[in-house]
Amino acid sequence: MSKHVLVTGGSGGIGNGIANAFAKQGYKVVATGLTGQEIATLPPHENIRYETLDVSNNDDVLRLMSQFEALDVVVNTAGIILREGKEFTLEGFLKVIDVNLNGTMRVCLAAKPLLGEGSSIINLASMLSFVSGPLVPAYTASKGGIAQLTKALAAAWAKDGIRVNAIAPGWIETELTSALRQDESRSKVITDRTPMNRWGKPDDLAGAVTFLASEAASFITGVVLPIDGGYLTL
Repeated sequence: MSKHVLVTGGSGGIGNGIANAFAKQGYKVVATGLTGQEIATLPPHENIRYETLDVSNNDDVLRLMSQFEALDVVVNTAGIILREGKEFTLEGFLKVIDVNLNGTMRVCLAAKPLLGEGSSIINLASMLSFVSGPLVPAYTASKGGIAQLTKALAAAWAKDGIRVNAIAPGWIETELTSALRQDESRSKVITDRTPMNRWGKPDDLAGAVTFLASEAASFITGVVLPIDGGYLTL
């Protein structure tokens, strides 16, 4: 029997890479994007169904969950970051927290009745769960919160057979980082600071996520796993 996976933010670079990795392993995947326009640009896959989802809207989260009879894995990658000082406004700060942190909790709470023994939740933390991001205070706060939320839910839900872990990506090649990568001087600062001397790719994350969801990780819960090419070691 096929296992069922929900990947929020599954239309984005990281989320889509994870959705495709599960699909290649034979999982039945529902991947979400914020709008129909986002979803329309994605190539079809026989094991992936795309749905719209606004994780900041609890009614929308409950609408999506009502489509499932059961889930085996939930991967929370939906998130935003605001540039140009917008996170230093109250409106911008609250928006990022509501999507990244509150949105993750909305999905976890709504999915819990669908998750049974041996199921798994994987959240998207960040290297900014460990170090500060002085230009993006809301994103930093939200990802610090994700790390602690992951540990709290892992402890609380272990008795229900639900494992809760997180990955903490470093600098990954996605649309969100395209401007940084195109700026040679700024990109060089990042790669010079990364012991593996390169940007990560979404595929570098997908293997860790599918492992954390698998039986091979059956005694792993409450972990926040950095996947950063060694960035945090320096």
